[in-house]
Amino acid sequence: MARPQILFPLFANVTTLYGVGDKIAQALSRAMGDRVKDLVMTPPSGCIDRSARPAIADAINGTVATFTVTIGTHSPPSGRGRPYRIRVFDESGDMELVFFHSRGPFLQNLLPEGAQRIISGKVEIYNGRAQMAHPDHVVAPKDAALIPDIEPLYPLTVGLSQKVAAKAMREALKSVPELDEWLDPALMEREGWPRWAESIQRLHAPQSKMETAPDSLVRRRLAFDELLAQQLAIAIVREQNRARSGRTFTAKGDYVAEVLAGAPFTPTGAQLRAFEDIKSDMGSQNRMARLLQGDVGAGKTFVAALAAAHVAEAGAQVAIMAPTEILARQHADSLKALLAPANLTVEAVTGRDKGKPRAALATGLRDGYIDVICGTHALFQDGVEFADLGLVIIDEQHRFGVNDRMRLMEKGHRPDILVMTATPIPRTLALTSYGDLDVSRLDEKPAGRRPIDTRIVPMERLDDLIDGVQRAVKDGARVYWVCPLVEDSELIDLSSVEDRHRQLTAIFGSRIGLLHGRMKAQEKTDIAEAFKRGDYDILVATTVIEVGVDAPDATIIVIEHAERFGLAQLHQLRGRVGRSDKPSSCFLLYKGPLSVSGKKRLEIMRETEDGFVIAEQDWELRGSGDLLGSKQSGLPAFKLADLDAHRSLLEIAAQQARLIAATDPQLTSPRGEAARTLLYLFEQDRGVEIMRSG
Repeated sequence: MARPQILFPLFANVTTLYGVGDKIAQALSRAMGDRVKDLVMTPPSGCIDRSARPAIADAINGTVATFTVTIGTHSPPSGRGRPYRIRVFDESGDMELVFFHSRGPFLQNLLPEGAQRIISGKVEIYNGRAQMAHPDHVVAPKDAALIPDIEPLYPLTVGLSQKVAAKAMREALKSVPELDEWLDPALMEREGWPRWAESIQRLHAPQSKMETAPDSLVRRRLAFDELLAQQLAIAIVREQNRARSGRTFTAKGDYVAEVLAGAPFTPTGAQLRAFEDIKSDMGSQNRMARLLQGDVGAGKTFVAALAAAHVAEAGAQVAIMAPTEILARQHADSLKALLAPANLTVEAVTGRDKGKPRAALATGLRDGYIDVICGTHALFQDGVEFADLGLVIIDEQHRFGVNDRMRLMEKGHRPDILVMTATPIPRTLALTSYGDLDVSRLDEKPAGRRPIDTRIVPMERLDDLIDGVQRAVKDGARVYWVCPLVEDSELIDLSSVEDRHRQLTAIFGSRIGLLHGRMKAQEKTDIAEAFKRGDYDILVATTVIEVGVDAPDATIIVIEHAERFGLAQLHQLRGRVGRSDKPSSCFLLYKGPLSVSGKKRLEIMRETEDGFVIAEQDWELRGSGDLLGSKQSGLPAFKLADLDAHRSLLEIAAQQARLIAATDPQLTSPRGEAARTLLYLFEQDRGVEIMRSG
């Protein structure tokens, strides 16, 4: 089934609109989009109140007002650079219209002497007399409706004025069809929402400034439609994934028992519950698609080890994809130790492996000698073949595209998928970006972990902090020192990692490492390993340590210019310490004066170590646009919905979408057919495609 015919006018190019030629179409395309639909679904960015209609004698300086006037005498410019002036009057008095660089014939045609006109614009009182420079609107009384009391404003670009945009919008609104209702009647009644077509019309004809706000009645209705379309597409994917036959991985549990018995710590209840979720998924006929959210240091690698042991005992292989070589090799080292009691073979493959070692890895995978393989993008390159890939584990999902995930899954025969992230995800982001996955949360820290003492320190006390670090190092402490830049910059007054490394080396001597993103992969791995072994007392680094550098004996982290970092990143960085039973400290060095949000971020870090609380607070402070970086987070681009203003609607949309997908998975009921139109309207066609492909 193709796009419903009733939507064709909305998907037509803007050149089909009366008065829109190629030049205007190009400008509209840059500002709002090149289809009729793009125009009508672009909400006004604000409005101008033109409802004041005083007599000329009552005009107030600096206000926007609309007057009905009679045109008096024209006074062309008296010299080069002088304005063209036109006297206009009503029963109370007169005022001057002022035009610069305007042609006389044009103005005489627009404002003929003796005619009546309605003009609207900003009033200025000059030498006791009212005047208006370049009125925004000049119309004959019969066209009074073209000057609304509340004029909506639209995004503009070169070659596009408000007047031209408004005219194109009026034409576009003529193409808005009446559509069958897809919303639950009880919800519409409770919220007082009008139907879709009426909502679109009212969106572009606000009666007050309040009606252009995100929380206005029609904006909430239309935002809900957009959220429902997205959530319905996700819900359909989710239902299809559940219905799609996968493989059943059953095992006696001997390998898992051996891993549990050999573990160097007592697993948390959260780890065991997460593994039970995973085991239950893998034991069913349906394909697993699960997200494992772990707070920093909550032990998601151990859950991955249990899942790998279960799959290996069932006779299949496991692939773990990580975003960096450091993290891939670290996973391999951790899993080798955790899976050794079950005698499982764990290897790592990265772009660095060449020649005979690479050939040996390829053979081991193809022949089934390797049970678990950890790697980067190298895992899904040509030439990497598996004997039987049963489980794909993807770490730090937001760093990979969906295509990367799909290419790796194609290496096996309907493998299960487990997505892991150590970045706690706000519920709103989880719904929009991971709604097709079932979720398990690791919200407990391993036994024996102690709280991290977090302190906020002004830059003026740097010398005192260095003295304290010196004493700690003498007592055997290992320290991370994080700086925001790689090298000195004359433009930005921030500590650079290279400069700080030089300063600390002068104080502490040679047992100081340096690590940053511009180093070669092998060099980074070597330095991280050396710090872990204890070859360095202090590792001066950029945020490259945020993911993948694991030195359990490190107990102090200093973060310079902490006010420049987001909460999620500060939380990740702090999580580099506190990984043993030793007391740990985090020092947040800041340079004042602090902004209100900067101060709030540091205070939140001092008050809590709960990553899920921090994630929600981060959303509150920074908003959806900045969170994780909108591209990395996979946040969809909405035109009508604002995730910060409409979070409560998202929860309702998710519930409604899941109900529709569960009760009418093929969308064949009258409401289902309307919902199908909704999917096409908001270009969530993938939901329909998935239904058709089964």
